Amino acid sequence: MENPSKIMEGGVEYSLGKFDGQSVKYDFPKILVYLDAKGKLLFGNRFKIYKSDKEILLKLCSYFIKDPINCKKYEIDPNKGLLLSGPVGCGKTSLMKLLPNLVPHQRKYVVMPCRNIVFAFNHLGYKTIEDYGESGVFCFDDIGVEPIGRYYGKDCNVIGEILLSRYELFLHTPLKTHGTTNLNADELEEKYGERVRSRMRELFNLIAFNQNAPDKRD
Repeated sequence: MENPSKIMEGGVEYSLGKFDGQSVKYDFPKILVYLDAKGKLLFGNRFKIYKSDKEILLKLCSYFIKDPINCKKYEIDPNKGLLLSGPVGCGKTSLMKLLPNLVPHQRKYVVMPCRNIVFAFNHLGYKTIEDYGESGVFCFDDIGVEPIGRYYGKDCNVIGEILLSRYELFLHTPLKTHGTTNLNADELEEKYGERVRSRMRELFNLIAFNQNAPDKRD
């Protein structure tokens, strides 16, 4: 049987904990060692795990490995998606690309910038909303700062419509929706309206960086 507590990267074997033949007892410090190494492979040698991010990482890791104790402690529902919020440059997108590597046996999501989806809508129209709203597993990157869509002279709040469709999808299938955003709850409601904001509460576990988190791109 394949041992899910071991992962090979770049010819090096990393241990994430202990496997008893049925389940993995994960070891958070070992997970951080692996994430640091995998992050450097994905994003370059400037990538590093910051001490100030360890609580955020513990919550994110608990979600991905479905740790029942920590999920309960942090009020995380593993059946819902993730909305990772925080200021520009704090590392949201990188972490949402990195963390699924902890659980290679689970279905991966596709990270899609919201502005790219709106540009597709401007060319292709409402089929774009169907493509992203009615199937697949996605992480919508930078929710709330995308422009309004416009197709044949008619404006459309594209991501808002997609989120409403994703909510209906969530009610009837196990398909999750994930996202990142720089905006707070009030700003999201101003962008999309109270109805979409309400649906987002049902779709997502909110995990937030401190608003004073530094820009790691400097």
